Amino acid sequence: MAALRAAGAALLRPGRGAEAATRLGYHKKVVDHYENPRNVGSLDRNAKNVGTGLVGAPACGDVMKLQVEVDENGKIVDARFKTFGCGSAIASSSLATEWVKGKTVDEALKIKNTDIAKELCLPPVKLHCSMLAEDAIKAALADYKLKQDSNKEVSEKKANNA
Repeated sequence: MAALRAAGAALLRPGRGAEAATRLGYHKKVVDHYENPRNVGSLDRNAKNVGTGLVGAPACGDVMKLQVEVDENGKIVDARFKTFGCGSAIASSSLATEWVKGKTVDEALKIKNTDIAKELCLPPVKLHCSMLAEDAIKAALADYKLKQDSNKEVSEKKANNA
């Protein structure tokens, strides 16, 4: 497994092997997101308007962290990711962050793994990568909502004690 991962990484190294990766079944969209990932990084996980989702796939070892920053109107204004995994997992994370930006929380929850897989032309063996991305979006938004509910409870307690 480690040898396969190393071989895959070598094929997808920026500036080397993009053509070979495409020939071996990686669609050019996957290669583009792998070589030029969008929105890599982290947001302040302690901020009340930031939701963090951390998901993993034990079968392949991929781990994905996706974070969203939501404004006071419920619109996602920023998204970041960090992913340890194959090129398809990184591409799925990158695309997911692009797609959630500018959407409301409810609109972002409608993003499905099948949409991500279709956009990236993922083969069946890589569909778990798009599933991880969908799960990461849902986990990040669930964390954001939990923080908002906690904020309401604190505000209500303060109001009742006043």
